[in-house]
Amino acid sequence: MSFSVTDIRRDFPIFERTIRDGKRLVYLDSGATSQKPWAVINAETDFYTKHNAAVHRGAHQLAEEATDAYEGARAKVAGFIGAQPEEVIFTKSATESLNLVAYAMGNAESGNRFALGEGDEIVVSEMEHHANLVPWQQLAKRTGAKLSWFKVTSDARLDLTNIDEVITPRTKVVAITHQSNVLGTINPLDAIVKRAHEVGAVVVLDACQSVPHMPIDVAALGVDFLAFSGHKAIGPTGVGILWGRSPLLSELPPFLTGGSMVTSVTMTDATWAQAPQKFEAGVPNMAQAVGLGAACNYLTSIGMQAIRDHEIALTDYALKKLVEIAELNIIGPSTNESRGSTISFTINEIHPHDLGQFLDSQGIAVRTGHHCAWPLAKSMNVQSTTRASFYLYNNEEDVDVLVQGIQSAQKYFGRF
Repeated sequence: MSFSVTDIRRDFPIFERTIRDGKRLVYLDSGATSQKPWAVINAETDFYTKHNAAVHRGAHQLAEEATDAYEGARAKVAGFIGAQPEEVIFTKSATESLNLVAYAMGNAESGNRFALGEGDEIVVSEMEHHANLVPWQQLAKRTGAKLSWFKVTSDARLDLTNIDEVITPRTKVVAITHQSNVLGTINPLDAIVKRAHEVGAVVVLDACQSVPHMPIDVAALGVDFLAFSGHKAIGPTGVGILWGRSPLLSELPPFLTGGSMVTSVTMTDATWAQAPQKFEAGVPNMAQAVGLGAACNYLTSIGMQAIRDHEIALTDYALKKLVEIAELNIIGPSTNESRGSTISFTINEIHPHDLGQFLDSQGIAVRTGHHCAWPLAKSMNVQSTTRASFYLYNNEEDVDVLVQGIQSAQKYFGRF
């Protein structure tokens, strides 16, 4: 199954505009945020113009319609990742989803399986985005738990040679990225999940860079919690997802408290609703959730395996073109095996920020910097990189324009 990038682009209104003195927009920053199709934009507009009301609260028609749309979106997201609707929690971002688990574990009382204390261990990796590192650092500080991590090898893979020493019988949680937002590396989950479960630890997966780009089935992955963001999956900003196994969600304490997440309240106490409502205090981002449901439908209509196949072919083409450029160094796997469509690189004598600005002058949008992964940058011995990240609306022509832009930059900066 395949699709036409030309047809796809027609669904995304932003590609109708030009930038920088009439140049065609070459958008290669989907690792930061994706563009939005009309289906998503129209779904949000439709909610606000026809059904806007606070969900789960009113008895009037608009409230009923809003609740149906919101819960319908939950069902769509659940179907998209092979989950049950009651396992899907709406948050404002993947960052909030990861913080939800970390803070809830910090709220767990003694005797709860999620309670941490002195001598317990939390495992992450050098490959983590700050969103899946800093919350666990803070949880370790609050509870006295020890933070351990997998290192990254020189070929940009996780070093699992000492997995039994990193994940020990004292490990309570393993928080790991599915696909690196910098390196593009897709991590081998089977061995990590197997070892974690052997010692009774839960596995929290940062799937921000994988859910939008490949078929995901949470049951097949074997993890216990999974987080991803709507805005990276052609959905709206302001909405994220936390998926968790139902028995674990039942045991996990709430993160935020307030309205709509309780079954009863007195002046001195409260009882919690069942998941997912237990974790959705306050009026949620309703229109954004509806927009994310539309995004899941859109991606499903294209076919997630077709998107994955397209990105594999495009990444293969890009890697072959980029390695031919003199003085360009790819920071990440140099082959297309177990990697996604994110390619970070440096060029001798040209700072990534300067290169990014030059490419912008040519209509090419890339990301420069440490990509919210400072420890990873240090482990790879780079201060910052230029990152090109591809998606379903990119093609070989975009890669060619990027290559030409880099070569033009080398000529431009070589004059000084």
